[in-house]
Amino acid sequence: MFSRILIANRGEIAVRIIRTARRMGIQTVVVHSDADAGSMAVEMADEAIHIGPSPASESYLVQDRIVEAVRRSGAEAVHPGFGFLSENPVFARRLEAEGIAFIGPNPHAIEAMGDKITSKKFAAQAGVSTVPGYMGLIESDEHAIQIANEIDYPVMIKASAGGGGKGIRVAHSDADMAEGFSAVKAEALTAFGDDRVFLEKFIIDPRHIEIQVLGDKHGNIVSLFDRECSIQRRNQKVIEEAPSPLLDDATRKAMSEQAVALARAVNYDSAGTVEFVAGQDRSFFFLEMNTRLQVEHPVTELITGVDLVEQMIRSAAGERMAFGQDDLKINGWAIESRIYAEDPYRGFLPSIGRLVRYDQPEEGEQDGYVVRNDSGVREGDEISMFYDPMIAKLNTWAPTRIAAIDGMKRALEDTHLQGVGHNVPFLAAVMDQERFRSGALSTSYIKDEFPDGFRGVAPDRRRTDILIATAAAMNEILTEQSGDPSDRTDWIVLIDRDAHGVSLGYDDGEALTLELAGQDRALQLSEIDWHPGLAQFRAVLDDEPYTAEVARIADGFRIRTGPVTARVRVLTPRMAELFARLPEKQAADTSKLIQSPMPGLVVSIAVEVGQEVKAGETVAVIEAMKMQNILKAERDGVVKAVGSKAGDPVAADDVLVEFA
Repeated sequence: MFSRILIANRGEIAVRIIRTARRMGIQTVVVHSDADAGSMAVEMADEAIHIGPSPASESYLVQDRIVEAVRRSGAEAVHPGFGFLSENPVFARRLEAEGIAFIGPNPHAIEAMGDKITSKKFAAQAGVSTVPGYMGLIESDEHAIQIANEIDYPVMIKASAGGGGKGIRVAHSDADMAEGFSAVKAEALTAFGDDRVFLEKFIIDPRHIEIQVLGDKHGNIVSLFDRECSIQRRNQKVIEEAPSPLLDDATRKAMSEQAVALARAVNYDSAGTVEFVAGQDRSFFFLEMNTRLQVEHPVTELITGVDLVEQMIRSAAGERMAFGQDDLKINGWAIESRIYAEDPYRGFLPSIGRLVRYDQPEEGEQDGYVVRNDSGVREGDEISMFYDPMIAKLNTWAPTRIAAIDGMKRALEDTHLQGVGHNVPFLAAVMDQERFRSGALSTSYIKDEFPDGFRGVAPDRRRTDILIATAAAMNEILTEQSGDPSDRTDWIVLIDRDAHGVSLGYDDGEALTLELAGQDRALQLSEIDWHPGLAQFRAVLDDEPYTAEVARIADGFRIRTGPVTARVRVLTPRMAELFARLPEKQAADTSKLIQSPMPGLVVSIAVEVGQEVKAGETVAVIEAMKMQNILKAERDGVVKAVGSKAGDPVAADDVLVEFA
């Protein structure tokens, strides 16, 4: 077994690997860029080595610097994590030539499966069902359009060397193909250094299901069953679970057998994932194989009890797998929510900045569920524009799917972030949806359920009760501390502009009772845990515990409960009457402006002053976090002013183009 390994990665996955290595008694070395000098991984590792500037192309992707760090540190092996060099066969071969173990599959397997074009040809030869498509060299936009018409729209455009949801577009027409083909090639070249692209038929209403495989260097290969990864946004997985609610035992067995057969054909000897696109009828087709550890691996670990990072290390060290297929069983259900620094109220655009506050849910066994939170950042850390904006992978396990979902709802309530935009309210909204809870998933789920983007969720009865009770209790605590002698019990609680009359009283001097005017019912709030300054309000409402995110604002409170965020005021009846007469403030008119939706770099401005522009035409392209974002005109107009040029850095809401 190795005594010291180097982790050629950063953030959450570096922290994840360190924890397993530490448990195994293995010392760890992490490499880091300028941006990650003070990171959590650097603090946790036994040694840290600086390898260059913040851009990945000048640090984490530079093989010479990684190899030099291995030599300096005396590490015997390299774990690449995911992304960066994890699926680079040249890197794996170089380490092999240097006498350094690669904690991943052999270079032949990476080469055969890591390239999407080659892998599809290989899968077809191995008897694995594949999606119709074109894997050859595509010479031009015109050639791509010709092929797309032969396959029949809709057609998916994918970067051959892609991964992580980057370098993918779906074309529904020749116009989509002409624009998307060039965009994918550009993204692929920027992100992966390889602009090859292939096309395949896009399956209508598909599901994304993958099989986790694990092999050793002695020819043993097993399936650790399936994961459902259909909840995606911009082809980036957002919520995953294991096992899949779609599969029956027969389909699960068939998919696992195909995945193992494919892995066996290339002598696979580490953790890897065979991805399938599945129809709602349980038909399935090979999509690609990821020859690395997957981001969503914790859900598999939770239902099997197998530490995949440990098994990768043991395999790389030449150990024989200590278990076989018959030893593996599915135990319970696990859900993973990827918490991103992105603003769901602004089209999920990346949000960079400092984590001013980060309260995490308590890990381990809770009341009927288990929480696991894989995170690579701490309160006070900065979310950088140079890397993926993931903050954490929040996981819950329970004996049943519904119990795991309910556990996730509570864990999301117990997560509090300030300083950057984040998607926790959106994740909470999905957990509440009946469609998700029923398991009726597809890769178009977010588009179907949130066609106009995420604008928050109107509170149902339970969430309304939480808003009323929380605001009333906070007002009582603040009033008591201020020494107010009025002993008022009747209040009007305004949720935004909706009025709710309440009468307050105490039951046995402990629980706060709130009688709701005109509803012939009362709420009972007990076990209140809050004082001024706390950002989370914890209590039990009608025998059910909850956590709300709270903040005092000018004339009331801002309260978030799950997916619901509201401005709540607690007023006397007279003040509520006067407030109702105030006119609502009108939002500023920005309809004539094209604003940068995020901090980034201007790739191009496609218009000039005086130019007539039609709705739908491209106006500008902004690059941020390795993604190119195409901004289009929402209506016809004439350009009045252009505020930026190619190469300019821009902040969120900077005006790029103004129309007359």
